Amino acid sequence: MAGELPFEQPIAELRGKIDELVKFGAEKQIDFSDEIARLEERYKALEEEIYSSLSVKQKIQIVKSPQRPTTLDYIQSVFTDFIELHGDRLFGDDQAIVGGIAKLGEIPVTVMGHQKGRDTKDNLARNFGMPHPEGFRKALRLMKQADKFRRPIVTFIDVTGAYPGSSAEERGQSEAIARNLLEMSLLRVPVICVVIGEGGSGGALALGVGNRVLMLEHAIYSVISPEGAASILYKDSSRAMEAAESMKITAQDILELGVIDDIVPEPRGGAHRDLKKQAELLRGKLLEHLQVLSQMSPDELKEDRYRKFRQIGAYDFLQAPL
Repeated sequence: MAGELPFEQPIAELRGKIDELVKFGAEKQIDFSDEIARLEERYKALEEEIYSSLSVKQKIQIVKSPQRPTTLDYIQSVFTDFIELHGDRLFGDDQAIVGGIAKLGEIPVTVMGHQKGRDTKDNLARNFGMPHPEGFRKALRLMKQADKFRRPIVTFIDVTGAYPGSSAEERGQSEAIARNLLEMSLLRVPVICVVIGEGGSGGALALGVGNRVLMLEHAIYSVISPEGAASILYKDSSRAMEAAESMKITAQDILELGVIDDIVPEPRGGAHRDLKKQAELLRGKLLEHLQVLSQMSPDELKEDRYRKFRQIGAYDFLQAPL
């Protein structure tokens, strides 16, 4: 089991024993079929036990796995005929956000998302997936182009947070994020946002104002990273998992709170275990929601988006206990 996570070690060890027994039996021409069958049953039971009750900590480990599919992985496996577009026409091309034109089935769409690197060199080029203002402005340029040509928009969210460095602040980081929130709320085309990994803070919200917001089964979505929350609450970032337990950041928690609209199932063990299957599951969900949204007029789409976000966290004071 390549690239297993810490909590997957018992499964990996048992799988290794099964493979060794199969190999030994073949070499010595000994029939171990009964023993192998019993071990396979144990393997299935252990796998079910672990993956059916994942903790928040274990979900975070899955989300942070270096093998987890990125935006470009999904663009290449879910869409066809992708043409990448670059630059914000103001400062430069931020590689922490990628986007362009593609087809979802036979439907032309504009697709974009945060892009983390696959290795150290790629991560440095993409600033570990943390966008500067020009990244958000590039995304907004593509959204406005999509609005002009009546193309639906799909965004992929996977970011710990917008880059907090001085260079980003000098170029207007907060204004760029706020501008995206405003402009996305006014788009006249269907917008579907998908949290594929980490959905952290304003960096996530800048691509997250959609008619439908989906999350992959093991993704997380929060106003701040668990490490940041622990630093504020406990003055100790090492207590990040403790903070995460109370933050309600899993897809299941977020759906119950009404912040998202649907959960996209993942293959057992996470999206990185079977990208092809994950792409099929995601494509089906995108087409399902897009079919509904495509029946709405531009004004209805704007009203739908406005109503969706206005009702998040709504509190009825008339029903509040005294």
